[in-house]
Amino acid sequence: MTTHIHPTAVIEQGAVLGEGVKIGPYCVIGPNVKLGKNVQLKSHVVIDGYTTIGDGTIVFPFASLGHAPQDLKYAGEKSELIIGKNNKIREHVTMNPGTAGDKLKTIVGDNCLFMMSTHVAHDCVVGNNVIMSNNATLAGHVEVGDFAILGGLSAVHQFVRIGPYAMIGGMSGVGYDVIPFGLVKGEYAHLAGLNFVGLERRGFSKDQTRVLLKAFRDIFEDNSGTLAERTNKAASEFKDDEAVMRMVDFIRAKEGRSVLQPKAVA
Repeated sequence: MTTHIHPTAVIEQGAVLGEGVKIGPYCVIGPNVKLGKNVQLKSHVVIDGYTTIGDGTIVFPFASLGHAPQDLKYAGEKSELIIGKNNKIREHVTMNPGTAGDKLKTIVGDNCLFMMSTHVAHDCVVGNNVIMSNNATLAGHVEVGDFAILGGLSAVHQFVRIGPYAMIGGMSGVGYDVIPFGLVKGEYAHLAGLNFVGLERRGFSKDQTRVLLKAFRDIFEDNSGTLAERTNKAASEFKDDEAVMRMVDFIRAKEGRSVLQPKAVA
């Protein structure tokens, strides 16, 4: 594995470069940056702060990773941006490290695709195999579960949780937690059902999907009782179903922000 650094790139003393790294023209790498094996920076990429990028990740031109958070409370405290393996980070993507107001870390998993101009703010935790389409943005402290997909121009409010396998439609503004497997759409987003396409793609059988849909309807479409009461009822009825319990546990674990609900029918 041959490391290649273009002569116009600026690599500050202290940066750690893994075997096989390729750094293109006009890239700037700060002194506390660590790049894993076979990381590729196409050109004009700027990486600063205490940023770690895992093996095999590819970063495209004009991405900005690890610079100070866009948080007025940030006071220069040491914080990290940790990016996993085999990610594709496209043009003009921005990712910021954490702050003292939370975990001092922003964490991105493996095998994700961040399309053009997506933004991951301070203290976010993004899982594995996540796709963020063009101009999708995460505010601070957001959590995104594995295999979630965020459509183009969608925006997620701070402290919101996006459950695993959820699908956020394009141009959706998400202000509340989204259940695992949920489908969300709308300018002022509402829960529109389950992400059936995503479930099929990830190998869920028709029987598994039917059970999940039954539990979804019992929790969100039954008008009797409170959300908590309906959730407890579903937990009792479907206690042996892993997917349903994943949704139930997500709802029960909510802190701060409420769970997104279907649109009310007049």
